[in-house]
Amino acid sequence: MAEKIVSNKSNLQILHEDNHIIVINKRVGDIVQGDKTGDKPLSEIVKEYIKDKYNKPGEVFLGVIHRLDRPTTGIVVFARTSKALSRMNELFSNRETQKTYWAIVKNKPVSNEDKLVHYLKRNEKNNTSKAHSKEVPESKLASLDYKIIKELNNYFALEINLHTGRHHQIRAQLSAIGCPIKGDLKYGFDRSNPDGGIHLHARKLVFIHPVSKENLEIIAPVPNDAIWNAI
Repeated sequence: MAEKIVSNKSNLQILHEDNHIIVINKRVGDIVQGDKTGDKPLSEIVKEYIKDKYNKPGEVFLGVIHRLDRPTTGIVVFARTSKALSRMNELFSNRETQKTYWAIVKNKPVSNEDKLVHYLKRNEKNNTSKAHSKEVPESKLASLDYKIIKELNNYFALEINLHTGRHHQIRAQLSAIGCPIKGDLKYGFDRSNPDGGIHLHARKLVFIHPVSKENLEIIAPVPNDAIWNAI
């Protein structure tokens, strides 16, 4: 078991960096934005990195565009300018980005590939979302496609394309079809992972650069563990 690595300004996994955006491969346990835990968020660590690297005096601008759940890994994009932030916010809210995730599940889904549509209702008290097959009060439509990309010893690797971006969407929808993600106790997996994470990885993001307008395809290497390395 590899020792858990905590992100700091010297060991960030940077997938893309230019004057307008910076893309990080988030580790398990990294928190994207400050919350009530008071733990140092990735946004602050990236600010420290930029301040050091470019020797910037004063406050560094860094805009948070989207988030990943704390136990998940993979692509997180930050904006380095206010212009990039407003344009990236538009891209994300208008669903003009293509997000692909990889997930490891123990139970084989009934179909090798399928589209899942549920109505997700968020429970603020225990910070979960429940997937319903029919619309219920205060629920939101959630839709994704998945396919099995590899059969591993005891597990299945799924590739998932999101059509909506709901709270805990992939976790709740896979749990609803009897396939909770490895390590995800909150959604019905029977054992936690040693590092406290879950086997859900934001693998690929395709979008138009907010300033240069070039088409960017970013791929995040998987965490270094035996199961991920088997894909």
